[in-house]
Amino acid sequence: MRRVAKRMSETFNLGVLDLVPRLNDATAEQALQQSVTLAQHAEAWGYARYWTSEHHDMAELASASPEVLLSHIGARTTTIQLGSGAVLLPHYSPLKVAESFRLLAALYPGRIELGLGRAPGGGPHATMALSGNYLQHVSKLPESIAALTELLEDRYTYEDHPVTARPIPQLPLSLWMLGTNVKSAEFAARFGMGYVFGQFMSDADGTEAVRRYREGFIPSATMKKPEVMVAISVLCAESEADALDWSREMAERRKAEGKERSTERSTSSIEVSRTNDAASADPNEEARHYAGTAEKVWDRLQQVSRKLDTDRLLLVTAGPDYERRLDSYRLLADYKTAIGK
Repeated sequence: MRRVAKRMSETFNLGVLDLVPRLNDATAEQALQQSVTLAQHAEAWGYARYWTSEHHDMAELASASPEVLLSHIGARTTTIQLGSGAVLLPHYSPLKVAESFRLLAALYPGRIELGLGRAPGGGPHATMALSGNYLQHVSKLPESIAALTELLEDRYTYEDHPVTARPIPQLPLSLWMLGTNVKSAEFAARFGMGYVFGQFMSDADGTEAVRRYREGFIPSATMKKPEVMVAISVLCAESEADALDWSREMAERRKAEGKERSTERSTSSIEVSRTNDAASADPNEEARHYAGTAEKVWDRLQQVSRKLDTDRLLLVTAGPDYERRLDSYRLLADYKTAIGK
């Protein structure tokens, strides 16, 4: 397993983005245990990172606090990078975010990646219950990012008095911005952060956002050159027919669930992965979700890698059940090993 992990990380940097879905009426406890299982297997199969999301009052997802789940998973893994995809900064004090993730970085040295998002992460009532006037908070996001950056670089002051986010880890954590448009890319460039393009929830292919990010990048104390990741929805199976059938099943299930919820949908930074519903009239659906054999999915990933000039991909696999979700990640890792790249 260690040889496989080394080979993968040296050539193509694959990671897991786990939305912590409650599949097939699983309890929250079961969904969270499945996330631990996924992270442990991903580490053994050579995946470079495990990231998890933040959502609020969404019945189908079980993770509202990435830092809590990452602490739990960190204690049950040994080497895999751990990250948030994403902490929704408009809701929180920059000092509290810096303290929480510096604590994680001290617990798991060299393994912590702090990904930020700027969307509400839930419906309007949950958003207001969490932090009040969200639009007012998001309008102040540049100031919040600046404060967080200063805190992570130990140069923050409040009323001209130094304030330090403690504990101070020996190895600093990396800072990333997640998004689907040019605005998020510009924030990442301006503050010297890495940029994660959420292809699986965007109609765009990312080329313009990534271009603007690279052209506008200003080096920071923690990141000297632009770094790009892409989050992509995939589902691998032994046969292409199975992968397409399961993707259609997942899409139909989410459509039915959507009718039961309020017609006002969440605009989360990391939404439930959209799938390749063959019956869908949306011409962009196939670009958001790659379904098929490991070979076919691998070819699509290679295309994205070349187009956006990055070898760092975060893979989102939502189901259709936990066993087949795990198999999807395994099949791709096995294929990667078999072709020896």
